[in-house]
Amino acid sequence: MTSLIILAILVVLVFWVISIFNQLVKLKNRFQNAFAQIEVQLKRRYDLIPNLVETAKAYMAHERDTLEAVISARNAALAGLKVAANNPGDAGAISQLAGAESALQSAMSRMNVVMEAYPDLKANQNMMQLSEELTSTENRVAFARQAFNDAVTDYNSYKQSFPPVIFAASFGHAADAKLLEFSDSAAIQAAPKVSF
Repeated sequence: MTSLIILAILVVLVFWVISIFNQLVKLKNRFQNAFAQIEVQLKRRYDLIPNLVETAKAYMAHERDTLEAVISARNAALAGLKVAANNPGDAGAISQLAGAESALQSAMSRMNVVMEAYPDLKANQNMMQLSEELTSTENRVAFARQAFNDAVTDYNSYKQSFPPVIFAASFGHAADAKLLEFSDSAAIQAAPKVSF
């Protein structure tokens, strides 16, 4: 009789450990999927930026350095996104992406300031449409980033709680996932201002 009780306890423990493993996998997959949503929106934004720069180029001939800085920052951010997309759980890759995104945001802000001096550019229909799409995409990026950070927080909270903390490292979940935070986070929370 005692051997049956011990066997029953062992079976319950095995199923309990299996449920912890499955929950860790589920939460990790959830934050990786959330990062995929960020990736879609960032790629959309990266695709819009060259069109915006090309439209502005004709009007802003004397501002070549500003336009080149935007394209350079866009290319660096795209490279950072590719690295982070390969492993959204890698803290270094997420930090690299956050830094590149901050640089891109700064370059775009400088471009917006320079554009203020060109009333014909502000009135250009293509520029207005591209700016509207960019603003919409920025909002989508913010929502996708929030969903990713929520999923990362859920994963880290579960992984760090007791009893999963006992098994997490042995199940391949040793490192915490990193939140995607930009250095100018407060400015990013607000929709970008594009005035014409």
